[in-house]
Amino acid sequence: MNQTDLIELFIKDKIPPIGFGPGIIGYTTRKKKKHGLYLIIDKVINKLFYRTWIEHKYVRAISNAFTIGYRLIDYSSAYGDGRLIGKAIRNSGIKREEFFITTRVSNKAQYKNDVRAEFMKCINGLGVDYVDLLQLHWPVTGLYIDTWREMENLYEEGYVRHLGVANCHEHHLEEILRICKYPPKIGQFEIHPLFTQKHLIEYYKRHGIIVEAYTPIARYDDRLIRLPLLKRLEQKYNKNFIQIILRWHIQNGVIPIIRSLNHKHQHSNFQIFDFQLDHEDMLAIDAININSRLRYDPDNCDFSIL
Repeated sequence: MNQTDLIELFIKDKIPPIGFGPGIIGYTTRKKKKHGLYLIIDKVINKLFYRTWIEHKYVRAISNAFTIGYRLIDYSSAYGDGRLIGKAIRNSGIKREEFFITTRVSNKAQYKNDVRAEFMKCINGLGVDYVDLLQLHWPVTGLYIDTWREMENLYEEGYVRHLGVANCHEHHLEEILRICKYPPKIGQFEIHPLFTQKHLIEYYKRHGIIVEAYTPIARYDDRLIRLPLLKRLEQKYNKNFIQIILRWHIQNGVIPIIRSLNHKHQHSNFQIFDFQLDHEDMLAIDAININSRLRYDPDNCDFSIL
């Protein structure tokens, strides 16, 4: 599947080429240090009004992302019931039909055989009648096939437009393809220049599965962001390194899922459709790969803590 084919799929199924992941409320990979009076004020606010204040900031940040143009919402029941996401959607004034809403089945629901109840709780929280994509969050050993069958039931009942997977290796996907009535449409896994996963991407594409990348900028890993190559590309394209990496994903036919609750960063991250990386620069970024996984390996992890 080349870039042209991918764009045609985006248009046909109204799948946006970049995703916004609101994640868990209060979570950030980079905490800004506060000093002096700002630190005192922040502590007072947190103590007296923490929950209300942080929820307000979270909803406002998500609404801001929608205003900028993000339409693919990447969420999971593992993060909560989606109530605040639903509030942000309503606050935005944007029609539900313009969004491509994703949620995922948590590992907890798989262990408890509670997939349907969790899903219903999530769409009620989101305030929607259906989701555009329902994925496995993780292929929990011994359970993910039964989970998939329940996901297919929700699909047949009209609650889900597309089914997908996340964090699945080839052998997980092979098992699903062997038993499924409806094959996965979209697959999400860790991809970034330190861990390009070229072989797995090609495997998914051969099966007609669109690929999404989480951790697309490698969690600001120093081994990536300090590279002289990226500094040279920043100067060449007059773009920052995040924009360059996000553009690299898109030109590789991959949908990056990016998370920022900062309005300035949200806007900057979206400014990636007005330039194109040269072929040799794409190859140079590909060559950064050191096969460094930054998140969990689905073949070697404890699903009960994820």
